[in-house]
Amino acid sequence: MLWDVDGTLVHTAGHGRYAFEEAYETVVGRPFQANVPYAGRTDRQIALSMLEGDHGHLPRVLAELELALEGRRERVAAEGGAFPGVPETLAALHARDDVINSLLTGNIAANAALKVSAFGLDRWLDIEVGAYGSDPHEERYELVAIARERAARKYGEPTGAVLVGDTPLDVRAAREAGARAVAVATGFSAVDELRASEPDAVLEDLSDTAAAVRAICG
Repeated sequence: MLWDVDGTLVHTAGHGRYAFEEAYETVVGRPFQANVPYAGRTDRQIALSMLEGDHGHLPRVLAELELALEGRRERVAAEGGAFPGVPETLAALHARDDVINSLLTGNIAANAALKVSAFGLDRWLDIEVGAYGSDPHEERYELVAIARERAARKYGEPTGAVLVGDTPLDVRAAREAGARAVAVATGFSAVDELRASEPDAVLEDLSDTAAAVRAICG
């Protein structure tokens, strides 16, 4: 089970965006004043959009992004939160002997770990076998193969993969990677928009644990 982070498992009260703006200003030397899309994109893609395609500054922006979010750790924990039913659903899946819970997220690995650990969700996640925006691919669907390879090395080859996310881009990534797609409308996209992207299942949220597990496991 490969979980998106922002909008699916947790909200961080805007601190992910603020960290990006801080990182940009630190590297470029001026405030970021434009708008770029964040939802469903990798940190690498977001940073390149902010930098207008300048790959030269990319490594430092991503390094500063990690430092900036670490500096906001306490505010993330105090002002953000896990969405309804997330702890219960993760715990129920973790208790099964046929499921590995991990992450597939556009966040760089350190920031993904910070966001889920801020709300105690890491106890049900094997972060080691996930795939992240710091991995050497810009397209989200390419991260699925990375996660499967990591899971295979640790557990043996998985029989299948499920992506759970909150945007049509998550659904598209699952489709392009040959994975099951489950959309949850707790984040950046409405239920109708998610249904139009044709996932295998759509949930308004994860508050009904049994229904969520059935939808996710198919």
